[in-house]
Formats: sequence, structure tokens, C-alpha cells
Amino acid sequence: MTAATGFLDVAMIIAFVALAAGQILSMVRLTLGPTTGDRILALDTMVINALGLVVLLGIYQGVQIYFEVSLLIAMLGFVSTVALARFILRGDIIE
Repeated sequence: MTAATGFLDVAMIIAFVALAAGQILSMVRLTLGPTTGDRILALDTMVINALGLVVLLGIYQGVQIYFEVSLLIAMLGFVSTVALARFILRGDIIE
């Protein structure tokens, strides 16, 4: 094991812990958020954190299918955030 591999392992662990902490804090904001806007932002942040976790898992395992999954998560997260915000503002999604 070289020094570069050791640093990469430490960096991966720190990144996993940071993203997991961000996910937990977003869940707290989701449950305690005083307004609906806070809850929508918490859901969007949870999607971004999940995206980061999937990408890190793909890097850690060296499997490329996780990157395609991350694209699907990103698209679904964006569309669901826009749809939810539009529903909150207007009361319907499709005019």
C-alpha cells in the first residue's frame, strides 16, 4: 500500500462521514422545519446528499453503473422538487 492509497482511503472515509452527517441534518430539518419551504429545501438537500453517497460508493467500489444511477437520481430529484414547489405555490402541477 502506497501513501497515495492511504490518503485516498482517509479522504473517502471523511467524505462518507460528511455526507452522512449532512443527510442526518437534512432529515432533522425535514421533521422540524417551520415552513413548507424549509421542508422542500431539506428534501432537495437530501437528494443531493444521496447523489453524493451513490457517486462515492461507485468510486469506492470501482463500478460504473453507480454513475448512471446517480444521473437518474439527479433527474428525478430535480423534477420532484420543481413539481412539489409548483404544487405548493399554485395548488396544481399541470395547468
